[in-house]
Amino acid sequence: MTERIGVFMRALVAATLVLSASGCSYLFGEEGMFPDTSEDYKRAREQAPIQLPEGKDDSALQEIYPIPPVRDNLILDGEFEVPRPTPLVAGAGEDVVRIQSLGDESWALIAIAPGQLWPQVRSFLAAAGIPVARVDAQAGIIDSDWLELEGQAMASRFRFRIEQGVQRGSSELHVLQMDQAGDGVTWPSLSDNIAQEGEMLRAVAQFIANSADSAPVSMIADRAMSAEGKISLEEADAGYTFIRVGLPFTRAWAALAKALEDSRFEITDRDRSEGTYFVRYLGEQAEEEQGWFSRLFSGSDDDTLANREFLVTVAAEGERAVTVRLAPLDDAAGPLEKRDEQELLALLKGNIN
Repeated sequence: MTERIGVFMRALVAATLVLSASGCSYLFGEEGMFPDTSEDYKRAREQAPIQLPEGKDDSALQEIYPIPPVRDNLILDGEFEVPRPTPLVAGAGEDVVRIQSLGDESWALIAIAPGQLWPQVRSFLAAAGIPVARVDAQAGIIDSDWLELEGQAMASRFRFRIEQGVQRGSSELHVLQMDQAGDGVTWPSLSDNIAQEGEMLRAVAQFIANSADSAPVSMIADRAMSAEGKISLEEADAGYTFIRVGLPFTRAWAALAKALEDSRFEITDRDRSEGTYFVRYLGEQAEEEQGWFSRLFSGSDDDTLANREFLVTVAAEGERAVTVRLAPLDDAAGPLEKRDEQELLALLKGNIN
């Protein structure tokens, strides 16, 4: 299968070089058959909304790209003080594509939006000569046709599922494999052949990593899959701030452990059955090795939160969401200021994947 993908990739590159050498302005220039219209919106004029005759149903007239409500606009009472910038630690130094695993489940975490990932997966299938049986951009699903793989007793097919990542501008790619056995219609909850799933996931992930810089955008897929984020900073009626994450408890628990360490917290103990992490905030001392640039935005030489201990709790909300709260462990040190609570949670929020 790998050799077959390589042959198609070489053919694709050769075709691209021929097109470039032939002078493609005939096709894509201003006077060509397919002129570039990406800048046309700058010349567009504002127009009044369409008015229908009285009594006609206008429910179909909606905004094509509605602006979602802002959920992170937590405003404190009293005199406003500009907070110091949150350190840019989320995703720092990471690759565009990372394959992650939890139990029997594996997926690719990709640092591009779903609207960019969708055409990349389509390009991979076309380059590899994998026939497509079903496409559902609204659900982010592409199903392949049955494939006769070398050395395999029965045919297989694959489902590629694209989801919005936890962080803005990121995506998740899941691959599901199915043997041509049984009714051949109902997809299993887990792949029939984990090895084939892993091989396909690595192949498409490598293709995306090699071409992510030039990824086109599918507006239809981006609108469908990026309508809602998976993470938000919210304020409860009781006055405390918390993080809401659209992940099942098992995965959120594992993701939070790494996020705490990346956010300058030291985990001193944990109780998964209770959904609690006991942590100590290391503060700016954890960034000493990062040099003067990281301290440029610190705002102060003294970190009043350094070495304070906190209790971080993870509570399930149904099967696909959790809430994360942070509270001081030592009451003698006094309550946590509202601004400090939000600053620590914002730092933690930026590192959850």
